[in-house]
Amino acid sequence: MVTATFRFYEELNDFLAPERRKQEFTVPCARAATTKHMIEALGVPHTEVELILVNGEPADFNRQLEDGDRVAVYPRFEAMDVTPLLRVREHPLRNPRFVADAHLGGLARMLRMLGFDTLYDNHFHDDAIVAICEHDGRIVLTRDRELLKRRAVSHGCYVHALKSEDQLREVVGRLDLARNARPFTLCLHCNVPLRAVDKASVIECLPPKVREHYERFSTCDQCGRVYWEGSHFRNMRRLLDGVLLEDNGTNGT
Repeated sequence: MVTATFRFYEELNDFLAPERRKQEFTVPCARAATTKHMIEALGVPHTEVELILVNGEPADFNRQLEDGDRVAVYPRFEAMDVTPLLRVREHPLRNPRFVADAHLGGLARMLRMLGFDTLYDNHFHDDAIVAICEHDGRIVLTRDRELLKRRAVSHGCYVHALKSEDQLREVVGRLDLARNARPFTLCLHCNVPLRAVDKASVIECLPPKVREHYERFSTCDQCGRVYWEGSHFRNMRRLLDGVLLEDNGTNGT
């Protein structure tokens, strides 16, 4: 029988049984088991893994395990450059775009506020999300571990937090999104770029008080909504500024 010793690091321990967290443990492996097969059998979705070392050497998900192998499994690195090492995905996503499952509507809206292209529909089924991920190269956001174990899902993020604001902080921090944020450049409803417009061209659509007090406007060419920097905008601005400042502070920038 083939056995291998595993050690998971940082937040990957959250997926393990309590008695296996933050320590080495030895388990039997199926015949011809690969690193991916065993990592997911132990409860960790492959999308959460950034680096695998087998006996101290970088390995990919297809590495077949041999008796006595020692496997170290790491999550995404925030403060350490592991570029020279072999990562488990061939193509990292430099321009993050997302597809969120049906339970993450609040998070999807907030990511759009930050300017991140985020597809969301509360009628999305798992098969549709997988197809979108595979076709468009999007990062899957979900609280469903089994969805992230699908072979076709190459990039994904398991969202631990329950509240939308906490979920946003988690995703921004884990994926280092602050540097790419472009707040209030996308329509919150249609997920398409907004276009600046003259007040005169939208004045008939504006409430009387808005006509009186605001001068800068943008619009969505798809749904026709008009946006201005009112109290709702300022509340969102405070929220997003707080999230981005937290992330910058965490990353030392």
